[in-house]
Amino acid sequence: QVQLVESGGGLVQPGGSLRLSCAASGIRFSSYVMDWYRQAPGKQRELVAIITLSGSTNYVDSVKGRFTISRDNAKNTVYLQMNSLKPEDTAIYYCHARIPIGAIDYWGQGTQVTVSS
Repeated sequence: QVQLVESGGGLVQPGGSLRLSCAASGIRFSSYVMDWYRQAPGKQRELVAIITLSGSTNYVDSVKGRFTISRDNAKNTVYLQMNSLKPEDTAIYYCHARIPIGAIDYWGQGTQVTVSS
């Protein structure tokens, strides 16, 4: 059974930091591209950050320079370090695993991030 379990969300003031974690089980983690998505109320889910099998990363423009995605294949875990948080970063953040070629993918249940004073 495949599971992606996110943690680390919460309430933080503008300018603060959070570190999200996503622990995977039931998959060969090192063979999966890992993504973080987010969905704000009333908006479509958007891709925030990607980390490939080789560790290459890419980010949506709105988070470049503030967010960092990383992975630890030994721990089957992907992280999203979020710094200089803004109210517009408020959303449910989802972990996503996908094989590089093909239609196999999995989603976590999401973790709420709220940026507010």
